Amino acid sequence: MEESLQIQRFEQLPSSTEFASQIESKNVPAVFNGCIKDWKAFVKWNPANGGLDYLQVQLPFSTFIDFCKQSMRNTDSSGGSLLQSERHQDAVTDVDQESMLSGDVPQQIYLAQVPIMNSEDRERVQLEGLREDIQTPTFLETKELASVNLWMNNAQSRSSTHYDPHHNVLCVVAGSKQVVLWPPSASPFLYPMPVYGEASNHSSIALENPDFSLYPRAKCSMDYSQKVILHAGDALFIPEGWFHQVDSDDLTIAVNFWWRSNIMSNMLEHMDAYYLRRILRRLMDKEMNQVLPKASPGTEKLKCTCELLSNGADHGCCDLNPACKKQGLQGKDLKLHELEPFSLQALQELVSVVHDCVNITDQSQCIQSTPPNDSKVSVKHECDKTLTRKLFFLEDDPVAKILWTLDPSTLQNVLLAMAHNFPRTLEALILHLLSPVGAEVLTRKFDEVDQHTTEDDRNKFYQGFYGAFDDQFAAMEAILNGKELFALQAFKDSLDKFLGVNIDVPKPSIR
Repeated sequence: MEESLQIQRFEQLPSSTEFASQIESKNVPAVFNGCIKDWKAFVKWNPANGGLDYLQVQLPFSTFIDFCKQSMRNTDSSGGSLLQSERHQDAVTDVDQESMLSGDVPQQIYLAQVPIMNSEDRERVQLEGLREDIQTPTFLETKELASVNLWMNNAQSRSSTHYDPHHNVLCVVAGSKQVVLWPPSASPFLYPMPVYGEASNHSSIALENPDFSLYPRAKCSMDYSQKVILHAGDALFIPEGWFHQVDSDDLTIAVNFWWRSNIMSNMLEHMDAYYLRRILRRLMDKEMNQVLPKASPGTEKLKCTCELLSNGADHGCCDLNPACKKQGLQGKDLKLHELEPFSLQALQELVSVVHDCVNITDQSQCIQSTPPNDSKVSVKHECDKTLTRKLFFLEDDPVAKILWTLDPSTLQNVLLAMAHNFPRTLEALILHLLSPVGAEVLTRKFDEVDQHTTEDDRNKFYQGFYGAFDDQFAAMEAILNGKELFALQAFKDSLDKFLGVNIDVPKPSIR
């Protein structure tokens, strides 16, 4: 867990200004120990001091209190806990009185989110009479509260894992609660329900017994979690969007305060589409950077193609070996013997990849042993082309891995050497063997070239590179198509991980 997301703890209550500037603005949970012990409810609602008699008001709440009393009697007579619950039960706000009359007492009831105050729907408020027993925490006095709610259970219970669209302060009046929290960035590991569904703010998995065959990312979920224990008198700030799972002890009573965050309050409706696109773009960039970190890995020594080809592959001589240069294969503009050793090795490796993936017109000679303009290269099978288009991971693509190790200067030398000496090999590489991840790597490398060279040198490089192709626009289209396919996959992964939406998106076309 990142240090900036660690839960804060406070022994003294902050002022409203301190809370807004130092706690709420960071969107990180915070615990306030003993902050509600001066509430009237802290004494009056305590079941150990006759609190259930005090709370026994009009139905249906009165019926629920009767259940709680019966549960306490059963617990006292058995000398142990009434129920070891593993799953959250549906909220109960109305109970069939016949079950009470018949003595059929449910083992577990969870009275969830019963309004004490609701700013938007006064008619829903059922327990307004309890408002005088609680106080709004001083650090919330300047907030426009959306609702205040009562939460109460008669036996141990567990909520589902979910997040709320409002900021929340959860106050424990009696009993205790264990709360496990995850930041919004951990959504992929919790498999949120589809955004268009009725339970879109809930996780799809049961974290106490997840099916990793269906939810493999859930294996990492607890690595991003934090756990807090709230005792009677404690309060917890749960920022909007933070997933949380709440385990409640026997006969626990809590009150929570909800209010809209400044971000949501100030978001104008006509800007929604713009922010949606910006947010999706950020999520896509995050997905792509997980495949390709911002900084290229350190350059590693590559094996010589001659050594690779000698291991069972018969492609004839290696024309990039210095011993083969006597055959007159030096380039017109860039001489191979002028390449630095690492650049030469990278060039050898790329040519070897092409050798392994295509048919060559004359198998008795190397691809470079005939004049470049006369060398013909074709893809072995159409299915090979389809397979390479499905590559989205760096480790799966030898071309992308080679390019990713090259600094801008080495990349220019390698590509220009291919363009001047082996243009048909370069053409086959770009038009037929460049995967989506390879295209993304290549364009990022081009960006690095642009940043480290003068305008004149950049123009010369691109003229030399694209000049090797019979159809320069076809080369550009192949690179851009691959790059868009890579971004499209990142878009689909973002929808799946963060929105719970798994869809097939049409492939892009370059116009």
